[in-house]
Amino acid sequence: MSGRFKQDPPSSASSDSGGEETATRQMEDEESTTDIGEMEGSHPTSPRPPSAGPHPQTPTQGALRSPRSRRQRTTSQSQPSRSREPILRGRRRTIYTAGRPPWYDCQGQLVEPFVIGVCGGSASGKTTVARKIIEELDVPWVTLLSLDSFYKVLSEKQHEEAARNEYNFDHPDAFDFELVAKTLLRLKEGKKVEVPIYNFVTHRRETKTKTMYGANVIIFEGILAFYSPDVLKLLDMKVFVDTDSDERLVRRLQRDIAERGRELDGVLKQYFKFVKPAFDYYIAPSMVHADIIVPRGGENEVAINLIAQNVMTQLQQRGFKLREKLANANFGIARPNSLHLLPSTPQIRGLHTFIRNKDTPRDEFIFYSKRLIRLVIEHALTLLPFTDVTVETPQGIPYEGKRIATEKICGVSILRAGETMENALCEVLKDVRIGKILIQTNLDTGEPELYYLRLPKDIKDYHIFLMDATVATGAAAIMAIRVLLDHEVTEEHISLCSLLMTEQGVHNIAYAFPKVRIVTTAVDPCVNEKFYIVPGIGNFGDRYFGTEPSDQ
Repeated sequence: MSGRFKQDPPSSASSDSGGEETATRQMEDEESTTDIGEMEGSHPTSPRPPSAGPHPQTPTQGALRSPRSRRQRTTSQSQPSRSREPILRGRRRTIYTAGRPPWYDCQGQLVEPFVIGVCGGSASGKTTVARKIIEELDVPWVTLLSLDSFYKVLSEKQHEEAARNEYNFDHPDAFDFELVAKTLLRLKEGKKVEVPIYNFVTHRRETKTKTMYGANVIIFEGILAFYSPDVLKLLDMKVFVDTDSDERLVRRLQRDIAERGRELDGVLKQYFKFVKPAFDYYIAPSMVHADIIVPRGGENEVAINLIAQNVMTQLQQRGFKLREKLANANFGIARPNSLHLLPSTPQIRGLHTFIRNKDTPRDEFIFYSKRLIRLVIEHALTLLPFTDVTVETPQGIPYEGKRIATEKICGVSILRAGETMENALCEVLKDVRIGKILIQTNLDTGEPELYYLRLPKDIKDYHIFLMDATVATGAAAIMAIRVLLDHEVTEEHISLCSLLMTEQGVHNIAYAFPKVRIVTTAVDPCVNEKFYIVPGIGNFGDRYFGTEPSDQ
């Protein structure tokens, strides 16, 4: 095996709880649908085999929302296993069995994921190498992106050529490299992307797309992964899989005949006319860009182990203790202007007296909590933009009134305690949309981890009420805000609503995201060594849902 590390990857900047609940939820993902525009892009470097020719744009459209499923709460702890992926996929359900640790610093700024490019000839074992790297890394939230998803849409003439095995799918002109670079850049920036799904039987893109979001490591694999200069500069490590040409031909025959329904003569014709020349002209010369060359593909365990060790070193250098830093950060005495604290009226203090009292029965705790939640939501609504309107009363007299300037308002609850605030929002806003984010505290590291999210596809166009019952250090709230920003929600369109917060949590959130409105009924002075609010109200979720330990 030969290995060449040409450069170091670029460096990056280095929930809540008050006893956050460890409620693991099994919830259904929305199916991804989006409009994808086709873009031309090629980069001549040497004499070419026959070109794939121009490709027209064919937009796809669709919208489908999954029904809500009944959720069951269980207690869980993040314990990744080397024997399986930390994600289970079904036909309409995705369950994460390990959370995503913070991918940002204490200021809420993104720490870039590590991007690996895997290149090699057709059927060289690129995908096998990529999956074995994932298995060897044993870290959750790894995204595998394939160049095969980015074939351009074919015209009718090109479809006829493909049916006769006369269309060159291995030529650079067959791929939408502009969309590849745009997608990879957005993933590296931590943004959500919609990836096309290409059908190799019909040679068409599916109407649905695959949503990708969140990764500590991104692996991009394809026969021309090193072809585009714009893509090359996004790769932190470049791996070339070097497999004997006869072995690649045998694998291609097996794959295309068994999996893609091709005829033997057609596969051989396509191989010698297009596949082999493309390897000689475009793929083999790109080996010069490789940091590591892996002979024999997925069978080379030594090379895969070397790659995994290097990636783990990079990830460890980017790691940090977020919650501890947030709990110990020092700020000035003055509270931030983004804090909107409800007046401490006798009514509000009376409601707090009920919910803070450890002897308050559960039914009364729920009743008075709901009253406080309603006050928080109503106060948050007054902070939205309003417009002047004139209406006519039943007596025929005009009335100069106000109306909320936007109809696009979405509630997003941080599970599980934030879910208790959804009903109040639905009672004051008719047909309001609701999203969910599940964040748990890792019992080993003490850090918040993202397990699940379900958000409207067009959430970037909405004013967001982000709801969590209590905010201690602000770790979970900062993670949830970072998720919303990654989905292109503007910071000034986010209102964080909570019953109780700490001075530290308020300052941490305001320092990281100064344009986010913070709305709460009370601010307590500090957190204890277990990150519980002091004096606080205990574990809000346990008291509300009746899941307190029996010995308490």
